[in-house]
Formats: sequence, C-alpha cells, structure tokens
Amino acid sequence: MTGRTHSGNPARAGAPDPSTGRRSAPARRIRDILRARIRSGIYGNRPLPSEAQLAADFDTSRNIVRDALALLRDEGLVDRVPGAGTFVVSDKAVQGLDRLRGLAETFETGTDRVVNRVLLAEVVPATPIVAERLELEPATPVVALERIRYLDGTPLSLDASYLTADIGAPLLTMDLTGSDVFGLVEAELGLPLGSAAVSIEAVAADPTVAGLLEVRAGSPLLFLERLTYTDSGRPIDLEYVRYRGDRFSLSGRLHRIPVTPNRGVTEPNERG
Repeated sequence: MTGRTHSGNPARAGAPDPSTGRRSAPARRIRDILRARIRSGIYGNRPLPSEAQLAADFDTSRNIVRDALALLRDEGLVDRVPGAGTFVVSDKAVQGLDRLRGLAETFETGTDRVVNRVLLAEVVPATPIVAERLELEPATPVVALERIRYLDGTPLSLDASYLTADIGAPLLTMDLTGSDVFGLVEAELGLPLGSAAVSIEAVAADPTVAGLLEVRAGSPLLFLERLTYTDSGRPIDLEYVRYRGDRFSLSGRLHRIPVTPNRGVTEPNERG
C-alpha cells in the first residue's frame, strides 16, 4: 500500500515519512516557524536559506531541517529546485473575518485581480436543504450560481450559491465575471446586507473539483458554508465555497467575553 502524507499527497516512494518517527516533533516545530515566516513575506521571491544555514539557525541537524522542508513541500508551500534552492510556491491569499465582504472587496487594489468563470447561472427548484436555509417552501424557484474564482490568474475557489429568485434573477443579466454578488446586490439592487452565519471545515478535493481548481485529487480544501442575511434579517444567499488550501487562509481577532460565576457568559452590553 502506498504511504500518504497528512496533506493527502502520495509519499515519496522509499523515502521516510517526516511526519512520523524520532525527528517528527522538531521537524514540525521548524515547519511551523518557517510557515509563519513565509506567510509574513520574509522570503518573497528569494530562496529560503540553505539547509546548513537553517540547521545553524535552529541549532539542529540538517536531517531535521530536510524533514521540515519536506513537510512544507507536501503542504504545497515550497518547491525544492535542485542546484537552486527551496522557493516559496505562492503566497496565500488572506481574507479577514472582521466583517462581511466579497472576495473582490478583500483584494481591491485598483486592478482586476479577481475574475470569475461562470459554470452555471440558472433558475432551479430549491432542494429541501436550500429551501430550509432560505426559509422557503420546498421546490420554490431559486437562482443557482456556480463559479470558479481566479486570483491573479490562478484558481482560488469553487463557489456554489443559491439565491432567492427575486434577488438572483436580476443578477443573471449583470456582469457575473467581474463583480462580487455582494457588490451587485447592494449597488445595483439597492439592498443592504447585514450579517452572515458561517461554518468552516477541511475537506479533500474530489476528482471533479480537483480538475476545476487545478490541484491533485485529495488535496486539502477549506470548505466554507455561508448564509447571508439582509440588514432586516432575511436570508437571501446560501453559499458553499471550496477554497484551495495552498492558496487561501482566513484570519481574524477574537475577543474574550468575561464569564460571570453562576450566570454564564456576560455579553459586552450587559449591565450589572
């Protein structure tokens, strides 16, 4: 049986698995530090320091450094070029969790960094789960959108959206390749959005999704389910988004809410 790494990529034939064994804990620690450095842009387009330099920096052996670099390669973060060094493959796009916003809003830089390839845009009967989440009767017509979203020319996510017909139908005549749905709903339809309920989990790419996102089957994806409400509290948009795990991450700031003994969590606006 062929061994596999934690990322789901086939392990190198005949090579030891750096995620197990005596060297695993130090290798994972160095991997985490190097990942943080990569995320912060320290290395940019330059190669990472040599194995010898990293071994000296971390006061460890070159074998452990080599294991750490192998883990980063299995995550899709670096590529090792013989005779040239170890290079960052691509920086991850980071979307904040501090407010509700579309993908293009997140990476707005004055250029068209985000482009959508529309795979599906049509009116369909709502499945039971879609109808339940949008608070509709089963089989009520809804608008289904499926798009591959590209960031800087590379596939970033596969988005499947279900919108109530009164909101989605007008969108079918609008520019869905170069615009966020959120932006169209607010700017073109004049409907302010309010909040969204979000759940996030890790999944593996099935062969169809892998082909669309240009990754290997079994590659890690970040799966986000988001139900968006208007500012009046009406659910209008149910999304299932699969992000490439090697290209995308979420970040945010969490605030500690004091817990009062015998009373549970004290909300920030609660008065004693």
